[in-house]
Amino acid sequence: MTDWLIAVILGIVEGLTEFLPVSSTGHLILVNEIAAFDNKDFSNTFNMFIQVGAILSVLIYFWKKLWIFDRTFSGKYEINRSRIDIWIKTIIGVLPALILGFLFKDTIEENLLNPTVVAYSLIVGGIILLFIEKKFKHPEIVDIGSLTYSKALFIGFFQCLAMIPGVSRSASSIIGGLALGLDRVTAAEFSFFLAIPTLTAASGYFLLKNALLFDQHQFLLLGVGFLVSFLVAYTVIAFFMKYIKTNNFVPFGIYRVLLGCGIILYFLMSAN
Repeated sequence: MTDWLIAVILGIVEGLTEFLPVSSTGHLILVNEIAAFDNKDFSNTFNMFIQVGAILSVLIYFWKKLWIFDRTFSGKYEINRSRIDIWIKTIIGVLPALILGFLFKDTIEENLLNPTVVAYSLIVGGIILLFIEKKFKHPEIVDIGSLTYSKALFIGFFQCLAMIPGVSRSASSIIGGLALGLDRVTAAEFSFFLAIPTLTAASGYFLLKNALLFDQHQFLLLGVGFLVSFLVAYTVIAFFMKYIKTNNFVPFGIYRVLLGCGIILYFLMSAN
C-alpha cells in the first residue's frame, strides 16, 4: 500500500469519525493496524495533524455563530457580545483537557494506545450513551447562550474522559451535555466548539515536536491528509446536525458496542 493511499484512507477515517460519538482516535488506531506509515513518529504526528482539517471544517460550517464581528449599515464592524460569550464558554470548557492532557500525555501514549483499550472503551462508552439517551429526555438548555459557565466547565471535565483511546472526545462531551440538561443539537454544537482549541493544541504540539524530522514527501502527505479530512468532516457535520434534529444517539451507541465486541472477538480468534 502506497503512502499516498494510506494518507487518503486515514484522512477519510478522521473526517468520518472526529465529530461523531464513535472515537476518531480509536478508529485510527484500529486502521493503523493494517494501514500505517513505516515511520512511527511521523505516523503519530500525521494522525494528530489531520485533525486540523476537521477543525477547519467546524470553523467554516459554524462561521456565522463563531465570527465575533458584525458589519453595521454604515459599513463599520462591531463586536457581537453573544459570540464572545460562546468563545469564553469554549475556553472555560477546554481548560480541564489542556491541563490534564499536559500532565498525563506521556502516560497515556505509553500505556493506552492499543486496540484492547479501544475495544473496551467503545463498549463502555456505547452503553453509557444508550443509558443517557433513555434517562435524560427533558432538556432545559436549547442554545449555548443559556449554558452557564459552571456547566461549560463540567462538560470540559467530561471531555477529559476522551484521553482514554476509544472513549471519544465527541461522545464524552455530548454525554456530559445531555446529562447537564442540554438538548442534542446544543450538546453537539458545544462539542464541536470544544474541539477547536483542544485539537489545535494537541496537533500543534505534535507538529512542533517532530516537524524538523520530516522531509518534503512527508509534508506533502500531511497536506493530503489535511485536505481529505477537511472535505469529509465538513460533509459529516452537515449530515450530523441535520440528523440529530429529529433523531437520537442510540444508533451510535449500538454501533460502538458492536464494534468493540467485534474487535475483542477478532483478537481472541487471532490469538488462537
